[in-house]
Amino acid sequence: MFQDVVGGLPMIGVFLLFALSGMLLYELGYILGRWYQNRTPEEKEGPTGMIVGSILALMAFLLAITMGMATDRYDTRRGLVMDEANAVGTAYLRAGYLPEPTATQSRELLGRYITLRIGPDNVEQAKVQVAQSRELLVELWAIAAELAREDPTSPLLALYVDAVNEVIDVENMRANAGINVRVPDTVMLLLFVGSVLTLGMVGLSAGLTGRRSLLTAVAMIVVLGAVITLIVDIDRPEGGSVTVSQQPIIELADQIGVPVEPE
Repeated sequence: MFQDVVGGLPMIGVFLLFALSGMLLYELGYILGRWYQNRTPEEKEGPTGMIVGSILALMAFLLAITMGMATDRYDTRRGLVMDEANAVGTAYLRAGYLPEPTATQSRELLGRYITLRIGPDNVEQAKVQVAQSRELLVELWAIAAELAREDPTSPLLALYVDAVNEVIDVENMRANAGINVRVPDTVMLLLFVGSVLTLGMVGLSAGLTGRRSLLTAVAMIVVLGAVITLIVDIDRPEGGSVTVSQQPIIELADQIGVPVEPE
């Protein structure tokens, strides 16, 4: 899978992979164009320049679409951090409605849960934290279910149960968005391969005309590489340079006195 290959590379590695591939295809295209033109000097160039321009426009359209898909997923992950902080904060406050020692026990579990919800550095660590978080949620729900059986008509208990249920729902959505929701492999592969092949077509056009500017080619490769690397970075849930701020969770932990490391 393309995402699995690229996902294991640092951002500079993604950029260098594209830049080297693009430069190689550009040079091969130029050599092929010069060879063909020297072999058939009587033939005209044809509409190669127009075709290359159309392909470049198509790749720009695909870049815009892919960037939009990646930023939509980024915004979703960022919104879910705030939603989870609100849900946990509400459950923590409503735990005060519970009788002792259940109230203290529930708040202790929620405090431990918060420390696990700070964004990890990589997907593997995220999976571990999700598993640990869900164990705590199972304990919280068991406490709420036991109290509900003892007093099924309590309106205050119903509020607490609703709050815990909201925490469980948001945790599930955030875990799914953080680990599984990515720009489709097909789109990313088409973007990467299509951009590299387009650079090869640009080199071919330069070879057919016998005119090229290395400075222009390098600038195009750098700009395309930077944009594609940014898309990969935004789409990478954990471990990239463009990360979702965990400040809402950190501020909640500070409010209830749970020690966490700052982001």
